[in-house]
Amino acid sequence: MTRPRTLIIAEAGVNHSGSLETALALVDAAADAGADIVKFQTFNANSLAGRSAPKADYQQRTTDAAESQLAMLQRLELPQSAHRQLIARAKQRGIEFLSTPFDPQSLEFLLTLKLPRIKIGSGDLTNAPLLHELAKADATVILSTGMATLGEVEEALGVLAHGYGGANDSPCIEAFRAAWRDPSARARLEEKVSLLHCTTEYPCPPEDVNLSAMHAMRAAFKLPVGYSDHTDGFEVSLAAVALGATIIEKHLTLDRNAEGPDHAASIEPGDFARMVTAIRNIEGAIGDGVKTPKNSEVRNIPVARKSIVAARPLKAGDVISATDITTKRPGSGRSPIEYWSLVGTTAGRAYDADDPL
Repeated sequence: MTRPRTLIIAEAGVNHSGSLETALALVDAAADAGADIVKFQTFNANSLAGRSAPKADYQQRTTDAAESQLAMLQRLELPQSAHRQLIARAKQRGIEFLSTPFDPQSLEFLLTLKLPRIKIGSGDLTNAPLLHELAKADATVILSTGMATLGEVEEALGVLAHGYGGANDSPCIEAFRAAWRDPSARARLEEKVSLLHCTTEYPCPPEDVNLSAMHAMRAAFKLPVGYSDHTDGFEVSLAAVALGATIIEKHLTLDRNAEGPDHAASIEPGDFARMVTAIRNIEGAIGDGVKTPKNSEVRNIPVARKSIVAARPLKAGDVISATDITTKRPGSGRSPIEYWSLVGTTAGRAYDADDPL
C-alpha cells in the first residue's frame, strides 16, 4: 500500500518580528521551498501572558534578557488585518495558510477565516476550554504534544471528542472520559484530528527527540501522527518521515542569526528546500512494501546472477558429477537452485567449459 504524501508545514511563527513585509517574504520563501503550508501564530499578547510571566531559557538567550515575556510578545504580535494580507499572498503563491491561536479571541478570529485546519501548539494541549471551543466549531485540528504524557494526550482527545460529538451533557472530566469511550465520538476524531510528536525545547538536543513515541501514539490513538522538529538541521525530520510521519513541521527563517526567540531553532530557505526534496525522495524510496524486482533492475538480472555451466569439457553420455559443473555469469541459463538436481544425470550432448547446461 502506497503511503500518503507527507504534509510539509513551514512554521514562520513569529520569525517576522512583527513586520508584515517580513511575514510576506516568509510566505514567498515557504512557497519557493516547496512547502505545502505556511504557518503563523495568532495571539493577543495581553491575553496570552501576564506581566510577571518569565521567559523560557532559550528566549532569554535569543532576546533581550531584561525584557519581559509580555513585552517580547507585544513586539511579535501581528494585527488581524495582516492575516488577511498573508492569506491573500499564500493563495496567490499556491500554498495553504495556517495559524495557531493562543487565546480565545484569536481562536474566534481564525474560525471566521474558514481555514482548512487549525494548529494547536503544545502549550495548549492541556487548555481544555480552548480545545473544546475548537471542536464545537467542527474545525480540523493538528495537535502538538510536546511536554505531554500519553495520558495527557488522551485527556486532550477526550475534550475534543466531547466537543465534536455535540453532547448535551455539560463539559467536565467525566464527560470527556465518556466521550473518549464513545465509538461515534472516536470516529469523529479520526476524521478531524492529527497529532504531532514534539519536544518543546529550542533547539532540541537529538537525544531528547524520541521519535519512537510516534509509534506509541499511533498505536494508542489510531490517528495520523507527524513530527514537529525543533532540532538543528533537518536530518531528524527525514528520519521521522522514514518512520511514518504523515506531517512534518519545521521552523523557517530568513536569517538564523536574527534577533528573536525562534530563529536559532529554524532553518533558512535553502535548507528548507533541500529538506522538502529529501522528504519527497524518501517517500518514493519507501514504496509499497511488495518485494519484487523493479523495472530498473530487471535488465540487470542476467548480468548480476549466475547460471549452471560446465566446469570442464563433457562428452555426450557422461554422468555429471559435482566437479563437472559450476556457476558463472551470465544468469540467462539454468538457475543454480537446480545444481544438485543435475548431479548424477547424463549429459545429453557434448559441452565445452563454460557452456550453459
